Amino acid sequence: MLDWFLLFLQIMLINIVLSGDNAVVIALASKHLPADKRRLAIWWGAFGAIALRVILTIIAVSILSVPFVQAFGSILLFWIAIKLLIEDEGVADIKGAATLGKAIWTIIVADFVMSLDNVLAIAAKADNNMAVIVLGIGLSVPIIIWGSTIVMSLLTKYPIFVYLGAALLGYTAGEMFLKDQVVIDLLDSSFPHWIIPIAATLIVIGAGLWRKLWLRPKVHHF
Repeated sequence: MLDWFLLFLQIMLINIVLSGDNAVVIALASKHLPADKRRLAIWWGAFGAIALRVILTIIAVSILSVPFVQAFGSILLFWIAIKLLIEDEGVADIKGAATLGKAIWTIIVADFVMSLDNVLAIAAKADNNMAVIVLGIGLSVPIIIWGSTIVMSLLTKYPIFVYLGAALLGYTAGEMFLKDQVVIDLLDSSFPHWIIPIAATLIVIGAGLWRKLWLRPKVHHF
């Protein structure tokens, strides 16, 4: 039971850290609607986005069983973890929709386009536990949508949450790499496999610290 709960919390953290931009897109897509229709757009857009993300994640779980797919996915997830810390990602250019239907469609399409990282990370971490996948996505997306202001301010004010999320992604990428049976067969049996997830986590954190300390924009005083 404890393992299940910890897995659920990890999926929630991954989804919240990776979905900050999605919350902003939802706000932009519905900004031109009247207040009552804006709430409907957010509700139905969120419902469609959650359903689509659950379906995509379940598909991803089944695809990950194909040889080499997990190894490739782990490399992609590792890059996503580093990218989360070293890049200041902008929000997609989303124009406010004039009608309720267009706003709902914009929210669903935008979430689909921006959810590759979420889907891959959750599929890798959930380890075929469909109940955790559905609950983790189903509960974290509403938190992001209706608490988007709080979530964004927390991530901005306390970067430790972003670092924790990125570290978890790095560790998950290392675990995912080791789940590929072809990779296991290629690795030397005497090699301590636990080093790979730890090394991936340290590299991700190191990249983030390097970006923060050595690539910090210089302020020019005149």
